[in-house]
Amino acid sequence: MTQSPTPATGLPALEARLRQDLAWLELPAKHWVPERTYNGQPVLDVAIIGGGMAGLAAAASLTHLGVGAVIFDQSPRGFEGPWATTARMETLRSPKQLTGPALGLPALTFRAWFEAQFGLEAWDALDKIPRLQWMDYLRWYRDVLAIDVRNDHRITAVTPQGADGLVALSLTSPAGEHTIYARHVVLATGRDGLGGPTVPAFARELPRRFWAHSSDVMDYATLRGKRVGVIGAGASAMDSAATALEAGAASVDLLIRRADIPRINKGKGAGNPGLTHGHINLPDEWKWRIRHYVNVQQVPPPRGSTLRVSRHENARFNLGAPILDVTPVGDELQVRTAKGTFVLDFLVFATGFRIDIEGRPEFAAFSKFVRKWSDRYSPAAGDEDIELSDSPDLGTAFEFLEKTPGDCPGLERIHCFCAPATLSHGAVSGDIPAVSEGAKRLAQGLAGTLYREDVAHHYTNMETYAEPEVYGDEWTPAPPPPAFDSETATKGEERIA
Repeated sequence: MTQSPTPATGLPALEARLRQDLAWLELPAKHWVPERTYNGQPVLDVAIIGGGMAGLAAAASLTHLGVGAVIFDQSPRGFEGPWATTARMETLRSPKQLTGPALGLPALTFRAWFEAQFGLEAWDALDKIPRLQWMDYLRWYRDVLAIDVRNDHRITAVTPQGADGLVALSLTSPAGEHTIYARHVVLATGRDGLGGPTVPAFARELPRRFWAHSSDVMDYATLRGKRVGVIGAGASAMDSAATALEAGAASVDLLIRRADIPRINKGKGAGNPGLTHGHINLPDEWKWRIRHYVNVQQVPPPRGSTLRVSRHENARFNLGAPILDVTPVGDELQVRTAKGTFVLDFLVFATGFRIDIEGRPEFAAFSKFVRKWSDRYSPAAGDEDIELSDSPDLGTAFEFLEKTPGDCPGLERIHCFCAPATLSHGAVSGDIPAVSEGAKRLAQGLAGTLYREDVAHHYTNMETYAEPEVYGDEWTPAPPPPAFDSETATKGEERIA
């Protein structure tokens, strides 16, 4: 943005307002979880893996309830999540007025942050939130709430230690390799949180120099002068195609399996507080039915992202063009589709993500014990859905459940607060509209669990609590009443009669 800050407010004034709001609400609560050590080192209350929007909201919610939370993120400071790395949209698709991770605090919203710097007129003129400006807001969010984020820390193993009531995190950082311990661990690992990018089988047979996934870190300037194919028609396909065109690609062919591009975001039609808070308690068949319908209908690409592609004359939308096979010929690719053969230099697969927890080496200690929805529910014929079947079956605090009880003690100490939680909890663990509600649900569940685990300790604290509220000098004891004379009392009664 090019607007100059509004002197009457500015970020310092907004931050003072936020501090006042927190003080009025008595937030954060005083830390109350008993301190523990293990192997001579302090044990964290909660460790959060991932410092993007969901991880930040989870940490803030826990801190507000008096629970300690530390975030570990593999990225450099200020580059957590996809916004400044692999995301390529110009603006967010979410409406600008959504409050996102603000946790019910008006001074913590993007709007408050924006208006404090650029004023109300600029807010009214804003259509959608620029992607990099959203990242700037999240950086401020982290700083203004003093969230403890340890950057450049990559988790290499997550190991439940049931007998000790802990989870061990093996990690590498600039200080080397070491292990930390936490009573609970939250996986706030984003869209690909329990798996990774998915590509068709034929892609894995191609030399890697010919292709990339839309989520890969990649310099699109390398596509200058090349004939590029983008497979897919969703938001990431449009963003990748537009970025390639803007980087000077000779042409971009979108290869779209469907005969038409989805037009209506069906999930948006169901969005309301009832669904946000009620999805978790729906019968299994309704949970499946709702999420399967959204998957089948597919979410359309944003209008702005699509226009960003179509304004280029060398962009082509090839509908009804599923890929039949791809053959490398020298430095070219012959891509045979139902609509004909395309000769291309490079392919971008905008084909989404898969849930594959057993394919993530850092989860090897527990992944095979995780109960999935395929272990819980069998859909009606015709309603099969691999994404939903592979989704973890989660408890009320987003905790993993054992496929076979007793096989992995301590598994319930690992919590899935990322996209694969959607079937169990609804869209509250990563998308902007309801991330605050999800973070509060997670934090409240963890606070309750931690209290239950230490109830004997808290009861002893109650028994030994000895801070008086009354000191004994607030009153003067009355003298005893005069001696009682039964004969006089009897005569008095006779006179009354």
